[in-house]
Amino acid sequence: MKKPIDNTQQFKLVNYFSLASVGMFLPVAIALYYFVTQQSSFFSQVQTQQIDVVSNLQNSFTQQQEKVSRRDLLAIHESGNVNLTRLFANALWDDDIAPFVAEVTKIPADHCISMKDVEKDGKMKAPPAKKACFKEVGAQILKNPRFEEINKKVFDSMRKSTVFKVKVFDLRGITVYSSQHSQIGDSKINNIGWQSAMKGVPASELTHRDTFSAFEGVVENRDVISSYLPVYQPGTDELVGAFEVYSDVTRFLTQIKETSENIQTIAGSNLQQVQNEASSNQSKVESSLTFMLIVIIGLLLVLFMALYLIIFRADRIIKTQSEEREKSQGQLAQSEKMASLGQMVAGVAHQLNTPIAFSHSNLTMVKDSIRDYAPVTKMYTRIGEYLSQTDKDHVTLTMSKNKDQLIERAKNLPEVVMVEEMLNDTLNGLEQMGELVDNLQDFTRLDRAKTDRFDVNRGLKNVIYIAKSVIPTGITVTETYADLPEINCNPSQLNQVFLNLINNAAQSMDGSGTITIKSQQSGKNIEILVEDSGTGIEPDVLPYIFDMYYTTKPAGEGTGMGLGIALTIAQEHGGDIGVESTVGIGTTVTVTLPIDQS
Repeated sequence: MKKPIDNTQQFKLVNYFSLASVGMFLPVAIALYYFVTQQSSFFSQVQTQQIDVVSNLQNSFTQQQEKVSRRDLLAIHESGNVNLTRLFANALWDDDIAPFVAEVTKIPADHCISMKDVEKDGKMKAPPAKKACFKEVGAQILKNPRFEEINKKVFDSMRKSTVFKVKVFDLRGITVYSSQHSQIGDSKINNIGWQSAMKGVPASELTHRDTFSAFEGVVENRDVISSYLPVYQPGTDELVGAFEVYSDVTRFLTQIKETSENIQTIAGSNLQQVQNEASSNQSKVESSLTFMLIVIIGLLLVLFMALYLIIFRADRIIKTQSEEREKSQGQLAQSEKMASLGQMVAGVAHQLNTPIAFSHSNLTMVKDSIRDYAPVTKMYTRIGEYLSQTDKDHVTLTMSKNKDQLIERAKNLPEVVMVEEMLNDTLNGLEQMGELVDNLQDFTRLDRAKTDRFDVNRGLKNVIYIAKSVIPTGITVTETYADLPEINCNPSQLNQVFLNLINNAAQSMDGSGTITIKSQQSGKNIEILVEDSGTGIEPDVLPYIFDMYYTTKPAGEGTGMGLGIALTIAQEHGGDIGVESTVGIGTTVTVTLPIDQS
């Protein structure tokens, strides 16, 4: 249910606008600052990511360059070792190495090979017995008469070269020759490089050695390439053994590392330039964002001042209009009260006219009767005077011509009982008028303080008494009162509310029906229910009945302020008014008032 606007509380437009503007300006400023910082942070992150990408690309390029250089170095030296092996084989194989290999191959080694490896630290390794067995095979190979001659030729061929070590393997995987004699007799049958060489595919590996036994003696901190190379019978494709050649590539790797370091240095310099440029760009972006933020805040302030001036002007206009509206509403409310007072005065006048009329009639008749009693009274007065002048117990009265006249008048004199009844009726009329005046006085409460302790039930009785003088006689008013505590209120205002609701209920009926007035207590509130058997209120009209100036009555019959004023009075007392209505059945209006008016 829609309720009227409370005009007692002035809406502070400027204050609310200022508070709302500040309340919105601060979040907007914070949001702008946040987005600016986020944008700056985002740009910084993008710059950092770009720098990281460039750095990673440069590092990847450097690493790839070094990796490719190592790969190419490995491939070049592997190719060189292949060629070296072929030359070495062509030079020494037929006359020296082949006969030597043929002789040492006859040394039994199958019993050593058949020994099983054992697992140690997660890897399969030869047990000491197996190592000792191969050591014995190596000792027998060293005793071969051809060994010293071959060893001398190998050393003479490889001295002053980049080759550090040479090994020769037979088809069983036994090391039949090594420039490091302690490795002669070892088995390479499980070595992947040897297995690859036996398939005709060279296999090379680049490693770093802290110490290494070379032709020139023990060397330190060297990078070497070890290549397992297949050996073919010169002039044929027959695989007759395998070589393992260790080449020194320390100088080449050093050059590769120096090149990588130079590239890394150049990349670092380029990266520093990128970082400097990014830092410069970041400063420019932050300056631009700060300037933009200042401009936006300045524009917001200008907008705020413009709106503030508009709102300030509008507030002044609204205040003026509000004052004029309140004055107009006050005049209309006073007109509404005067209209209600006019109706009430008309009803009171009607109720007063009846006892006044019959009292006037009775007094006139009593007056006429007194005139009829005048001759008799005069006669009794004269008799009394005459009797007071004599001491005789017997007095003779002489009646002449007045005798018949006196007898006739005595017959026509009204009876004293009838005169008493007329006086009693007059007194009853005066009592009715006195009761009406008392109820009217209680209704208006003009002789009491504005706020007072008030018996709502008594007030309802007074209002109903007054209302009966206004509502049609065909409408029956029934009353049901519960025991209610007194409340602190303005009795005159509440009486106005009750009278307005009863009048509205009477106006909803076509001259006949029933109005039921109830009072009851509900928790900490008291409730006054005004029920009628009228036509009811249409659902589309119900939400607007409390709106000021809204009325469904014909023009000139209502101001549309009665219910609005009633609701305002109830709300000022901390209460409310509710309405339930069914078309064709009737309407129930409930006035709720708190018992505690603090």
